[in-house]
Amino acid sequence: MIIAAADGSALGNPGPAGWAWYVDEECWAAGGWKRATNNQGELKAVLELFRATAHLDDELLVQCDSQYVINCITKWMAGWKRKGWRRADGKPVLNRDLLEELDEAIAGRRYRFEWVRGHAGHPANEAADLRARAVATAYQQGLAIPAGPGWTGGCEEAPASPEASVSPEAAVSLAAPSPVAAAADDRADDATLFDFDDPAADWLTMTLELTTEEHTRLLERAREAGRSPEEFLRGLI
Repeated sequence: MIIAAADGSALGNPGPAGWAWYVDEECWAAGGWKRATNNQGELKAVLELFRATAHLDDELLVQCDSQYVINCITKWMAGWKRKGWRRADGKPVLNRDLLEELDEAIAGRRYRFEWVRGHAGHPANEAADLRARAVATAYQQGLAIPAGPGWTGGCEEAPASPEASVSPEAAVSLAAPSPVAAAADDRADDATLFDFDDPAADWLTMTLELTTEEHTRLLERAREAGRSPEEFLRGLI
């Protein structure tokens, strides 16, 4: 079984964006756009993972923190296709181009998804997030895009491990985003956690505008509590 994490990032949402899939330090890839949404980055990461492993017959376990992506592929896509890529309310499905490419990429493949909580210390998810953010930051700052080695011979020499970690060297070489950029991306990720495209989804969307000072206090209190910002906020409910 191939175990890989996939993640997306958008600074501004939409804004400079990146995607990444990660198996281990020798086996990962990333890319992005000058302007895209977080959901587009999440979808593209999974799409490129399927493409990178298309020559293999192994079952693929995709670790993903986006319930939007997981639901798109496992729950909604078949119905959208039957309706001509339209939602239950008749409106066009968002990100249809990526979804159609994903529909083609997963055909005949053995795969399953594992939802993991983002920004909660999951090693492989953190590694993928780091690389996706690095690409988004590179587009934002006009730097070279850290694309990664891709699926090389080294990927197949050792099995994937769910305990993969992010080395300090990798974090430095990937030009991790500044605290300001990371905070902006956190807000984008938090906003899209409940951004489902299906109107029948049993979720509510709530937008909360914070000043820079308020957001900084939120991050500090979440860190003090040993929680992600979203977990900290949910604990207040």
